[in-house]
Amino acid sequence: MSVIVRFAPSPTGFLHIGGARTALFNWLFAEHHRGQFLLRIEDTDRQRSTPDAVAAIIDGLRWLELDWDGEVVMQFDRREHHAKVARQLLDAGHAYNCYCTPEELAAMRERARAEGKPLLYDGTWRDRDPALAPPGIKPAIRLKAPRKGETVIEDRVQGSVTVANSQLDDLIILRSDGTPTYNLSVVVDDHDMGITHVIRGDDHLNNAFRQTQIYRAFGWSMPEFAHLPLIHGPDGAKLSKRHGALGVDAYREMGYLPEALRNYLLRLGWSHGDEEIIPTGRAIEWFDLDAVGRAPARFDFAKLGSVNGHYIREADDARLTALIAGRLEKSLGYALSDAEHVRLFAAMPGLKPRARTLVELAEKARFYVERRPIPLDGKARALLGGDAQSLLAALVPILGQAEWQAGAIEDAVRAFVDRRGLNLGTVAQPLRAALAGSTVSPPIFEVMQVLGREETLARLGDAVPSLPGS
Repeated sequence: MSVIVRFAPSPTGFLHIGGARTALFNWLFAEHHRGQFLLRIEDTDRQRSTPDAVAAIIDGLRWLELDWDGEVVMQFDRREHHAKVARQLLDAGHAYNCYCTPEELAAMRERARAEGKPLLYDGTWRDRDPALAPPGIKPAIRLKAPRKGETVIEDRVQGSVTVANSQLDDLIILRSDGTPTYNLSVVVDDHDMGITHVIRGDDHLNNAFRQTQIYRAFGWSMPEFAHLPLIHGPDGAKLSKRHGALGVDAYREMGYLPEALRNYLLRLGWSHGDEEIIPTGRAIEWFDLDAVGRAPARFDFAKLGSVNGHYIREADDARLTALIAGRLEKSLGYALSDAEHVRLFAAMPGLKPRARTLVELAEKARFYVERRPIPLDGKARALLGGDAQSLLAALVPILGQAEWQAGAIEDAVRAFVDRRGLNLGTVAQPLRAALAGSTVSPPIFEVMQVLGREETLARLGDAVPSLPGS
């Protein structure tokens, strides 16, 4: 059997982190089994569905590099087909017209509430003669669900799950205004798309019982279900914005790489021994549903940062340069020159081991492309007082003659401090303050090599006003 799965988000907002994990698991399952991964936008809620949300979902999937097969299916476009199929179920005797008014349904719920019974439809029109229908009432179509026995789902994650049919009433499959309901549309679309496995969050488990009854009423073969446990915060509470319940676009803005987010989401509810870093190729090789746990996963920003730091260290320097250049241009307020791009690229090997996000990487790289005179923080200003000024002034002519490689620069500076009986930090720290504007940077001689002789001497000139030409 060829595997066909789908990701079917409702476009009522951004692609949230739980939805991204669901999409990832579907994509990996399809890739592992050399099957198809389809995308369906369930936009039947016309009041809440928006084009911007559709665009955000598609953009988020593309950023995560979760490519789908074929065209995107828009569920609302298929509403007339859904309605036609509902009427076929009516004609076959597996559904019936319900003429209850909203007021009658409300009274029915009140009686059930007063009697302490489930708020279920009581089947008023299930076996009544349609000739008794009141005039002027457009009927809804309800599924004639089984009243006895049980509905059982053999779930690939949750195991065998059972509900008594007495707990499931005759659900509406076509409203009185002719619009299909969610559960009917899902079943018809999954059937028509040839879906073999429905992999989704376990908040849909109750829907699965309803949908199973619809499948059986049609006599269609059913897909296998796999309901994933939800993602909780590190404290075990329901995931909220303070925990990380944000859109994928927010994680991109916070400086996470798509491959890192994929790796981290993979480990939320799925495991392969003690492996933490699992590149995508290996994930495709290993992934299957039998390793998905039943317990809710816990989101942890610290672990995500650690995983992201690994992928930043592994990333191509040219790619990282391009990713942070735009961020720097936005914060600095000017476009970087070709020379500044080259400088960023040269600095990347020394910068990326120290960053956990692209935001951190851009912050650490900023001083390389700030234009003179670069701003100095308070600690840097303090380091440039007193004897530091005269020491840097004496060092500048030596630097002007040194070979411009980190090792040669270091040798020249060490010889300078040895002649004066000083330790290296006495000069290295003021150098860092003048060149980076702070007391923190990559190794200072690497910094000097990346900046180049001309920029280094110019920045020292800004910091030491007594130098000739300053």
